[in-house]
Amino acid sequence: MRNGGSTKGRRPPVERSVFNPLNLSPTPQDNMPRPIISPSVLASDFGQLTIECKRMINGGAEWLHMDVMDGHFVPNITIGPPVLSCVARSIPGIFMDCHMMVEHPEKWVGDIAAAGGSLYCFHIEATSDPLSLIKAIHDKNMKAGVAISPDTPSAAITGEIGAAADMLLVMTVYPGRGGQKFLDRCVPKVAELRARFPDKDIEVDGGVGPKTVHSCAEAGSNVIVAGTAIFHADNPEEVITALKNAVVTAQTNRSA
Repeated sequence: MRNGGSTKGRRPPVERSVFNPLNLSPTPQDNMPRPIISPSVLASDFGQLTIECKRMINGGAEWLHMDVMDGHFVPNITIGPPVLSCVARSIPGIFMDCHMMVEHPEKWVGDIAAAGGSLYCFHIEATSDPLSLIKAIHDKNMKAGVAISPDTPSAAITGEIGAAADMLLVMTVYPGRGGQKFLDRCVPKVAELRARFPDKDIEVDGGVGPKTVHSCAEAGSNVIVAGTAIFHADNPEEVITALKNAVVTAQTNRSA
């Protein structure tokens, strides 16, 4: 498929409402962005990727975090549109949160949309025209996310960029590989962005789990990416619920 392939007739992405027979998911606070858990498939068994994604959805995950790496922006290479397309065909309605760790992110918007991507999150360090890129993403009926790496200040996301985007991602490890240690020094950037964008989805990604989620949630993150902490857990559903509860508790404390 050519880059920028047509998505004519494709409906805008719809976030799934996951049926949870045990009613374990906490209730989000009014007037605050809802808690969203986005398990990172980088920590999954790629030999059973579709089964792994279904396992996360059945455990209460709303999104699946798809790390797309090109070997240039970061040294690692992972998955791309052909794999995403297979997952989308196997799991109708899946919300794929595509984290594009790639050079020239403008190049892949059409292909990711055609593969079933729901949210296209690019690194601000990789583009010279983020506003045009956000428009191109929206034109393909995807949500647009803007990511910043650990050494990039939150000020790089200007008011205009933040207002145009649907989600802001603060990396709490260096992009490129899973299993890194959580960087506490990145958490203040979450708080600064939440102060400027109170209604925006703000995601954290990297080394996040039950022991580190609280500082992220207290700073204002409502979208939690976790890989090893969920996929390698004996009971992923309990971990997903614990992460959601951390966000709800932090929101409740902020609204008190």
